[in-house]
Amino acid sequence: MSRVPGDKRSTLKRAFWWLPIGRVPDMSADELQTQLQDTAVQLIDVRTPAEYRRSHIAAAINVPITGLRKRLPVLGLDPHRPVVTICLSAHRSIPAVRLLQAHGYEKVRQLRGGMIAWWRAHLPTEQS
Repeated sequence: MSRVPGDKRSTLKRAFWWLPIGRVPDMSADELQTQLQDTAVQLIDVRTPAEYRRSHIAAAINVPITGLRKRLPVLGLDPHRPVVTICLSAHRSIPAVRLLQAHGYEKVRQLRGGMIAWWRAHLPTEQS
């Protein structure tokens, strides 16, 4: 039985897609605030439901990173409109960006610094 080079690596990549390693496109809190006023950006908050309830950006959809792969097909997102992923400190949002890109989303970025950066910029949040 011969092995195909790269099989092990691609298997590991599929199994550990959620690891927050490397860089993805991002935007600052101020850039996101401006974009929210100017365009119909779609927000996905990948934190836990408890984190989301305490404080989140208005219009953000809460889909914990652990369930994003399964729920993505039923979220009703437009793959041609901008999407920004959000977490606490920009670790869980990295794999969310990669997952969306792998599913054909064209304009995906993460919130650089996550909600911590948003709070430090004193930008508006909601509780639920």
